[in-house]
Amino acid sequence: MEIILFNPKSVSVSEMVLTGRLYLKPFSNFRHFGVKFSPQFFTCRGATPKVSYSNNIYLSKEAIDGGNKIAEETCVYRINGTNGASPYLYSREMRVLNAIDDEYGGVVVDPESLPANPSAFAHVLRSSLSHWKMKGKKGIWLKLPAERSELVPIAVKEGFEYHHAERGYVMLTYWIPEGPSMLPANASHQVGVGGFVVNDKNEVLVVQEKHCVPASAGLWKIPTGFILESEEIFTGAVREVKEETGIDTEFVEVIAFRHAHNVAFEKSDLFFICMLRPLSSQIIVDDLEIQAAKWMPLVEFLKQPLIQGDSMFKKIIDICIARLGKRYCGLSVHHVVSKFDGKPSSLYYNVTEDGSFNCIGSN
Repeated sequence: MEIILFNPKSVSVSEMVLTGRLYLKPFSNFRHFGVKFSPQFFTCRGATPKVSYSNNIYLSKEAIDGGNKIAEETCVYRINGTNGASPYLYSREMRVLNAIDDEYGGVVVDPESLPANPSAFAHVLRSSLSHWKMKGKKGIWLKLPAERSELVPIAVKEGFEYHHAERGYVMLTYWIPEGPSMLPANASHQVGVGGFVVNDKNEVLVVQEKHCVPASAGLWKIPTGFILESEEIFTGAVREVKEETGIDTEFVEVIAFRHAHNVAFEKSDLFFICMLRPLSSQIIVDDLEIQAAKWMPLVEFLKQPLIQGDSMFKKIIDICIARLGKRYCGLSVHHVVSKFDGKPSSLYYNVTEDGSFNCIGSN
């Protein structure tokens, strides 16, 4: 690399591009940056010095620091009359953020090695985008921890878009090719479960919630809740029943599931009705969410006006009763490992014995 002080009128842009030289104008706008060089002696290893001026040239540390080096030459120079090497060396190529390539031609930025200074981040982010565009990359994933929230507006200004947010971070994305983004969208669904638990006395376990819409006030309903991250449907149903009522259960089958849209935060909703077998009988109410809980005769449960007046609720209960009478088979859970990803998963499907409807749930 050659570093040359020049008269801008004597050098064309094409010459700068074709030769790869770095031209610095004496007394130029570099003065306002802040790191002072005295290029009375300024050369890079392997390059022949072209000039020897006493003019002061200013380079910002932020302009040359804060990212990872793609390539770098060690430069020797004199500052205030002293020869030496600086940890802040001018790179012959742009610097880029620490990142790894994903399997789809994109880039995932390492959130642990972001520049500490917002100004340095802005500079390195722009350089990184130029580098990734040159390399033909596609989607860029930028995860910014909550403690680095000051970097969010900088990334958005550079063209990044919000993808999703969790308690500890914000995920931003940037799609480089022309045309619509092919990056997968944020999760589109939330998943809920309900536990239908009937004891040997033909009583169903029901609760009244403390917080509900006015239309559901006074309704005795089955325990329900949301699946946690990385939680199975069958374990989530058992957990929710235990949390709300203190009753221990074991999973039998998924009896049915409902699919609805625009339920919460414009997300779709999957709600799984699970048949559970009680393993205990003493109720311990969760005071935070539940107003009351009890074992209610199934006949009395069915007579509730809200159950009778809602076609979906009534159909769900009809299916549950059919399952109790062994006239219907639900979906039991089976643990399998797929060769596609090598990971264990749960597959829910219907099993009948000898072609009859005498179903016995398995776990």
